[in-house]
Amino acid sequence: MYAPAQHDEVTGLVNYIDQQLAAIRAAAFGLTEEQARETPCRSALSVGGIIKHTVHGMRDALERLRTDVTEQPLDAAAYAAFADSLVVRDDETVAGTIEDFDRVRPPLLAAVAATDPAGDTTAPPAPWFGIVDARPIHRRYYLVHQVEEFARHAGHADIIREQIDGVAVPAMVLTLAGASANDFFQPYRPAPGTLLA
Repeated sequence: MYAPAQHDEVTGLVNYIDQQLAAIRAAAFGLTEEQARETPCRSALSVGGIIKHTVHGMRDALERLRTDVTEQPLDAAAYAAFADSLVVRDDETVAGTIEDFDRVRPPLLAAVAATDPAGDTTAPPAPWFGIVDARPIHRRYYLVHQVEEFARHAGHADIIREQIDGVAVPAMVLTLAGASANDFFQPYRPAPGTLLA
């Protein structure tokens, strides 16, 4: 949890992004590879697929923050990469996607921390929302959008995890953070040999 604090704006954004990333990662805690690939809801989403998709999003955000590239390819190859990011293929493992996640997370957070929220940039077209032209924005808009995206996926991961075994992600986040048991929380005990155990 991002505890209440009097941080500056960008530090707050870093912490809110990291909070959502911690929840996405924790959704796999104690699952088997097979469970992390399950799609127990009506969608095709799995915990592993959400983690892989989040890595895809973190890489895109990292490139944008480092280079200020504001173009967004809208061709068949870009769509195929997007669609592939939602599924852990047979030649991949969820454990491997978590390793990728753990590699990309620190540089992304560092890039966010180095960003001036008031700086100018451009948002590329988003024709799926009816926006067909690039538009000027402050970087704050982009950073808050990242909080929105990661929070949406953290919610997806929490719902899917609860459908698999009834465990809520906040308990796993606290367990992974080393929180002590209290009247409101008991640490989660994963089975040996499961993800992140």
